[in-house]
Amino acid sequence: MTIKFEKINNSIIKCKKCPRLISYSKKISKDKRKQNINEIYWGKPVPGFGDINGKLMIIGLAPAAHGGTRTGRAFTGDKSGDFLFNCLYKVQISNQPKSTNINDGLKLKNTYITNILKCVPPEDKPLKSELDNCSSYFDYEIKNLKKLKVILTLGKIAFDNCIKFYNKSYKFEKKLKFKHGAKYKLPDGRTLIASYHPSPRNVNTKVINTKKMISLLRKAKKLFKL
Repeated sequence: MTIKFEKINNSIIKCKKCPRLISYSKKISKDKRKQNINEIYWGKPVPGFGDINGKLMIIGLAPAAHGGTRTGRAFTGDKSGDFLFNCLYKVQISNQPKSTNINDGLKLKNTYITNILKCVPPEDKPLKSELDNCSSYFDYEIKNLKKLKVILTLGKIAFDNCIKFYNKSYKFEKKLKFKHGAKYKLPDGRTLIASYHPSPRNVNTKVINTKKMISLLRKAKKLFKL
């Protein structure tokens, strides 16, 4: 990891811009789930991870209460992550089908994973001010992924905030609408792909399934190999 990304991630980990979120993360770390009662929770903002020279960026909403907030790595140790990494493994982006803890040996090929919000929000409902506070970190990440070609957003909030980033520098001729599988060419030549979030609710109700996610990931791989 370059010094620049180390600085970005250290800034994220030390961030205390949103007292509500910091307080909630600490509460979760104290009031642990029964199955994790003997674990030491991360309990801080969660930075992104993966290949900083990667051509694909995958963006979620926020770390899960007993996933990233517990393990210190996005999409790690929760059901959304289990679903996502199973799919990433099947398309040969991840070297293993599960992401369980920060020292499990997992590696990503040509891909960087992060969240729009670096802390878990109560009821998974971030405030606009919290998204605004965290946007600078996402800006740093996306600007410093120099070889980035494809952005896959998981869920509407990730999609909307990615558009918000681009609106700071470019003017879109038409409004981009969130729709699963939608593909848009961005003003800087990168491609944006929208996906439903692989939350347990979406997976259980079959809004998203393994076949659909693998299809999108293969589409993304085809694009960044061009």
